[in-house]
Amino acid sequence: MPTPLDNALEAIVTGLTAPGQPFATAPFVRDGVEMPAFVAAPPTLAHYFAYFSNEHKDALFLVDGDVRLSFGDTYAAATCVAESLVHDHGIEKGDRVGIAARNSANWIIAYMGIIMAGGCATLLNGFSSGEELAYAIDLAECKLVLADEGRAARLEGRDHPAALALFTHSNQPAQGLAQIWRVPEGTSAAMAMLGTLGPDDMATILYTSGSTGKSKGAWSDHRGVVNAIMNYVCQSAMAKVHLESQGDVLSDQPCALVAVPLFHVTGEVPLMLQSFAIGRKLVLMPKWDAGLAIRLMAEEKVSYFVGVPLMSYEIANHPDRENYDLSACKSFAAGGAPRPVEHVTRIKEAFPGAFPLLGYGLTETNAIGCGNFNENYLAKPGSTGRPSKPMVDLRILDDAGNELANGKVGEICIRSVANFRGYWKNDEATAAAFTDNGFFRTGDLGYLDADDYLFIVDRKKDIIIRGGENISCIEVEDAIYAHDDVGECSVFGLPDERFGEVPAAVYRMKEGHAAITPGQLRAFLLERIAPFKVPLEHQIWITDEALPRLGTQKIDKRAVKARYINATATA
Repeated sequence: MPTPLDNALEAIVTGLTAPGQPFATAPFVRDGVEMPAFVAAPPTLAHYFAYFSNEHKDALFLVDGDVRLSFGDTYAAATCVAESLVHDHGIEKGDRVGIAARNSANWIIAYMGIIMAGGCATLLNGFSSGEELAYAIDLAECKLVLADEGRAARLEGRDHPAALALFTHSNQPAQGLAQIWRVPEGTSAAMAMLGTLGPDDMATILYTSGSTGKSKGAWSDHRGVVNAIMNYVCQSAMAKVHLESQGDVLSDQPCALVAVPLFHVTGEVPLMLQSFAIGRKLVLMPKWDAGLAIRLMAEEKVSYFVGVPLMSYEIANHPDRENYDLSACKSFAAGGAPRPVEHVTRIKEAFPGAFPLLGYGLTETNAIGCGNFNENYLAKPGSTGRPSKPMVDLRILDDAGNELANGKVGEICIRSVANFRGYWKNDEATAAAFTDNGFFRTGDLGYLDADDYLFIVDRKKDIIIRGGENISCIEVEDAIYAHDDVGECSVFGLPDERFGEVPAAVYRMKEGHAAITPGQLRAFLLERIAPFKVPLEHQIWITDEALPRLGTQKIDKRAVKARYINATATA
């Protein structure tokens, strides 16, 4: 039975999306399928930046150490970046321009400049090894990569097609972005691009680790990204109307801590991009540190926190928490990985004036999917919530694409205009990702309860989610098999209190080959793949026995995992 909050939010979003209202929708036909799109959505991200940066031009936007920039300052800086990209680096509409760097104000300005120059912002995983970065750059056919010193060093000696431009952090944009900086004379390149860039043009490429090993580049057009943003803005407007109806006065500028990587869709869409429309201040930190997060939240009066589940849990349990006033923060949201039920209770105990929230979305859906809010989340902490209005059409389908009744487990499938358009240079994977009527197959298994709340129960995809980072088991196995002495191996996830899951591996040597130790194998892997993908030494096992196999002669991963989970539990 729907809760009072369900009914209240349903009524609010119905009003907000009614004809003539700010979030009204109209039918849009994509690939022969009709779906809703926002009537008043800006046509592209470039138009979105121009409009909302002017709307909030005098409000503080970015706080990055000693650097403090208004929306107007940030847009002016991005205009200089776009000018240089066009006139100094030859960027044309549709060119892929990579960003390989840690979070900073200059990262955000670089992203804006790429879009405003007409380029496709290609978000490279900052945790990747040099080999992985080079692969991603080559896959997207990047013309230019904007990199900080650390990532540029990883790329030294690697073969890829892009030119490289360096930028730095923790300084003013004109200094940090000097290699991609030109002050416009006359009509800027960014202004000229507003007349030619359209909703069907390429906007972004983000990388996703799936069951096939190597990362795939999920590309989206401007229509998809902008409609995803506006769906989040609609949800925020819904929450604001509800809180004000309860007597809360929301007069202070909203403020969020940026603790998740901006190259992830959670950092990109609901956190960074949504902030333009709602005039939200963003406080950046170079890397995750719970103690620093608490101090920044108190100093900057952070009202909204989002991160992978372990982040809010670490804040709730930090020994310094009670030394700081965190009362401004009313929402502790999580996404990217399941949140253990006991975390929900602990967060509410630590912050009685706030609520834990949970969202579910994917790179391929531009982060929109479901949301579980406030009292409803406390009542159903195992659920990711209801499908997000008005964009998301969510169904549970069987392998043949037939819709299953509530309560039946099947594959979670999502259809919306915000979905990505395909995997770059991979038509086969793109075709397999969609049903004939436009639903994206998430690879997650779940069911809808009687109140249309989604519960995720398993994954079809052979991946591990470590603290919000997707790790392809096959990719790690391929790296292990690159060792000439390894005969067979299996990689799987082990439950972990801090990260949710961590990678583990078991391997057997080739007949007649000398054994290598788990420590030696780990060192071998660290030279080839990102450290977060490499199991710790005590979670790598060597065996003399052949690994169990299915009738198809594939390694029986479930049997292997069960054996070593039991071994870990009894150790």
